[in-house]
Amino acid sequence: MSPEITSIQMFGIKTPVIRAGDDIVQILEASLQGAGIVPVEGDVFVLAESAVATAENRIVELASVKPGERALSLGEKYGIDAREMELVLQECDELFGGVPGAALTITKGILSPNAGIDASNAPDGHVVLLPEDPRESSENIRKRLEQRYSCRLGVIIGDSRTQPLRLGCTGIALGVSGFVPVEDARGTFDIYGKPLRLTYKAAADNLVSAAELLMGEAGERVPCVLIRGAPVKMVDESPEMPTISMEGCMYFGNIIKGRKEFPEKENPETGNQ
Repeated sequence: MSPEITSIQMFGIKTPVIRAGDDIVQILEASLQGAGIVPVEGDVFVLAESAVATAENRIVELASVKPGERALSLGEKYGIDAREMELVLQECDELFGGVPGAALTITKGILSPNAGIDASNAPDGHVVLLPEDPRESSENIRKRLEQRYSCRLGVIIGDSRTQPLRLGCTGIALGVSGFVPVEDARGTFDIYGKPLRLTYKAAADNLVSAAELLMGEAGERVPCVLIRGAPVKMVDESPEMPTISMEGCMYFGNIIKGRKEFPEKENPETGNQ
């Protein structure tokens, strides 16, 4: 018996520079036509959150921001422009601390450095906030693209994040429409017939990570990647991105628990508690 072969294709969609107020769907349609690409049933679009947010006028001129006392203090502590720090405080749900250049927050339910605020790919003196509602943005874009191309499509609004104790960025989905973003693999079996008890497949995050290889992090001007052949479950809805509590998170929960259980443990490098 010959082995089953599955394949995924990815197409980086290069666009003009997207500016505040642009119609991102019209730009995508023109760019797809210019590249000779016609979407087909089951294709998934991965869109950079900065491009979507820019089109939605989520750009802020730093000169217009007046930082408060807390922003001034924290900005100095973490080496962040106090005006940007003020925006971080306004945008985040919770702030936990930081390292030089980045404040650790929970924003829109997920861990985000600097509340997801980005100065890269923004005009000088400006920063880009996250889309106001990534799920709604993905749904609106999907519906318009489906109407234009007469087929079922998926859309992800994606961003890049670092993993704990790892150098470099991977992808994360902020909002999804048209397919199931996290699939429950519990009850399925591994190659030795043992049932999986805890596993969920982060389909949307994995697709964003793959798309990041073509999008890049700098001046590539590829804010969209079309993925063809992705093994996802298509649905005619925009599911919420599943999250877990801090206590239930393997990383966050154990850090909190460890600090409570081992307050006397010294830092091996500094000798300080």
